[in-house]
Amino acid sequence: MFHFIYSQLIRLILPFILLRLWWQGRKNPALRRNWQHRLGLVPEMSGPVIWVHAVSVGETIAAGPLVRRLLAKELGATILMTAMTDTGLAQARKMFGDRVAYAYAPYDTPGAIRRFLNRVNPGILVILETEIWPNMIRQCRRRTVPVFLINARLSERSAQGYEKVKGLAAPVMKSISWVAAQAEPDAERFRRIGVAADRVEVTGSVKFDVDIPDDVRKASEEVRKSLEGRNVWIAGSTHSGEDEQLLSAHQSILEQHSGALLVIVPRHPERFDTVAAMAEEKGFRVARRSRNENPGQAQVYLGDTMGELMMLYGASDIAFVGGSLIERGGHNPLEPAAWGMPVFSGPHVFNFETIFDRLIADQGVQMVEGCQDLAQAISRLMSDAQECKAYGQRALAVVNNNRGALDKVVEGIIERV
Repeated sequence: MFHFIYSQLIRLILPFILLRLWWQGRKNPALRRNWQHRLGLVPEMSGPVIWVHAVSVGETIAAGPLVRRLLAKELGATILMTAMTDTGLAQARKMFGDRVAYAYAPYDTPGAIRRFLNRVNPGILVILETEIWPNMIRQCRRRTVPVFLINARLSERSAQGYEKVKGLAAPVMKSISWVAAQAEPDAERFRRIGVAADRVEVTGSVKFDVDIPDDVRKASEEVRKSLEGRNVWIAGSTHSGEDEQLLSAHQSILEQHSGALLVIVPRHPERFDTVAAMAEEKGFRVARRSRNENPGQAQVYLGDTMGELMMLYGASDIAFVGGSLIERGGHNPLEPAAWGMPVFSGPHVFNFETIFDRLIADQGVQMVEGCQDLAQAISRLMSDAQECKAYGQRALAVVNNNRGALDKVVEGIIERV
């Protein structure tokens, strides 16, 4: 009954979702491209297919090492990557080119999922983190398609939410073939909401197995050369409500380090122009990467391109990870940590609780309360190269000491295919 009601509600709101998509597409035409995919009308595929689903950019980046490993195994299967957002698919295309297939994930109506599965006929569905869609998961299981939840995390708040709709959640959880949880608390919560105990395993976070491709390293070196030895700090994946604070912090930093450069990379492309205007209104000299403007004489360098955050981290000395000065829950701190650089974050990091716990325990991240706290800490490190290097080495050590989850996940997938 609960599942029937859920499906009917999804059907009822679908026209409004499509209307919203069309409306947003006026300013972002990419949103209208291949919109039929969202109704399950994707190109037909033949042969074995491994379906990897990642909701957006962050999950797509996390899926990168996994997909690379699967490609290297030469399993004789096509890998289909899906996402819910245009930015997620753009990131995937930038990472893999024509080595994998791409599509928008279908909306979770029974008909859309059925059409998608008829055309793709996947042999396995790998879902990154906790993207749980009832029709997607239950229809896969009805077709004996194993469903793996990889790098899975579940907060106590989310677990309590699932418990409130147990009639809907429990059958879905029982349909999941394997949960590769980030930590034991996550595993315990999945068992609590209905996943069979023998289908839950603690593998750790695959995000610790972050890799930096050679072409990314080379591109970061080229950008770094153009900065002529300046003190460079980067604010990655920033959100509305943070940018003004970060620009204020940079004003304070410039009082002590007049040649410092802030590289700022907003999380969402629709905010690129807004952040550029904000920086100019505050009197900063701004250069934009999308226009190939030279950052040499700029005070703020706007990373307004897609899929280059990892590269821009590598071109910087110190990193702040956005989504954390506001109650957004933070973003992945392991991407800058893998470069061996000091990592800063605001207090709101509930989306990456397990990862931050490990970084904090080994002094691999520095938590700040606001823009002035951040400015003081960054200015201090800019004045002390030895301390700056030590902070970066601690961050890198945390990454290296926690690698290995990806091997467990790949082995688990191959064993269960």
